Amino acid sequence: MKIKLGQNFLIDPNIAQLEINYADVKKDDIVLEVGPGKGILTNLLAKNVEKVIAVEIDKNIIESLKETLPSNVTLIHSDDLKLDFKNLPKFNKIVSNLPYQISSPFTFKLLDYSFDLAVLIYQKEFAERIVAKPGSKKYSRLSVNVYYKSECSLLRIVSKNVFYPMPKVDSAIVKLIPRKTPAFYVENEKFFKDFVNVMFSHRRKKIKNIIKNTYNCYLNNSFYENKRVDNLTPEEIGFLSDIIFKKKV
Repeated sequence: MKIKLGQNFLIDPNIAQLEINYADVKKDDIVLEVGPGKGILTNLLAKNVEKVIAVEIDKNIIESLKETLPSNVTLIHSDDLKLDFKNLPKFNKIVSNLPYQISSPFTFKLLDYSFDLAVLIYQKEFAERIVAKPGSKKYSRLSVNVYYKSECSLLRIVSKNVFYPMPKVDSAIVKLIPRKTPAFYVENEKFFKDFVNVMFSHRRKKIKNIIKNTYNCYLNNSFYENKRVDNLTPEEIGFLSDIIFKKKV
């Protein structure tokens, strides 16, 4: 077990079964699992789907699982953040208990890939930020970017007692369903994502001041000028990013 890899292994098969139920897995599904750990979720998935692709960074875990997993599980020794998903067999669902430290980069990476749905266990605080609404203290760039690309719901809080070693905080099961098209239109998606980052990096400041200091232009829009970004809906942030993008091109 390697602390630096954020390894907290699921030890309760009831939680694993709950994840599978939430994912509504079918016999013809091909499922990606990141961080199989002791293989509890992996083995249950293998009994219910056509194929499981289990990606694990720890060579020792790979070796320990080789002799215990059924033939419809493909073990891949790799850092999933560096792995090109396009080089994997085509999967349609993701069911995983994610190491806390990769939650954010993995989620953003996943949302750029095509799949049917994902059921993921995150740290509770991270999960609450994903589904946070405008006006909430937990509303963030994560909330806006995930909403833009997917429909997201927090399904259940999971006690820290079902993991070993036991983490300091509880977790939560989250379901992500990619949108066929983004939740709203933006002129330039890269600019929008950068704009969201800038806005939430200065969330305590008024929008007009952020625009002036960062983009060297004036907003001249009374609806937005004296607001702060955490009081805007994702759609309003998208509209505002388009205003600035058009001023800068």
